[in-house]
Amino acid sequence: MNERRFQGKAARLHAAERVASLEVDQVVALALEGLTATTVLDIGTGTGIFAEAFARLGLKATGIDANPDLLRVARSRLPSAQFCEGTAENLPFEDVSFDLAFLGHLLHEVDVPLDALKEARRVARGRVVVLEWPYRAEKQGPPLDHRLRPETILSLADTADFHGGDRIKLKHMELYRLTP
Repeated sequence: MNERRFQGKAARLHAAERVASLEVDQVVALALEGLTATTVLDIGTGTGIFAEAFARLGLKATGIDANPDLLRVARSRLPSAQFCEGTAENLPFEDVSFDLAFLGHLLHEVDVPLDALKEARRVARGRVVVLEWPYRAEKQGPPLDHRLRPETILSLADTADFHGGDRIKLKHMELYRLTP
């Protein structure tokens, strides 16, 4: 496992300050805006914070993560969802299996970001959403040298053959909505 992947404990992911900074309800609303969706794949689901939020809105949520300890927490928090172990660069799902593929704070952690985007594009029918930390040094989140510049994310999306998308700056995060 590479040094960029989250190595901390599940409790750290649910710290009140961190969860507030995620702007979960706004992120989910923006991810779904203008999209008719019934299924979502939460790639890098961790403990399932976003999978839970999508499920609360009636979507069938599936999550995948490389960390089995985090998946155990996700399963206990959202037993109605399907969670499986795996990586973003090699998704074990058929083409266009989900209306929405969501990568929350994951792209900066994967071994090969381009492969992760290509896989997300492959399994998504309607949209791929990438939520990332802004490219600036902050106390919360990964160090600056692990963060991705916006132009890097957009260039990767172009190389992965997305047909367009937009970047939305939130209070604490940046959201990219990409069209497969």
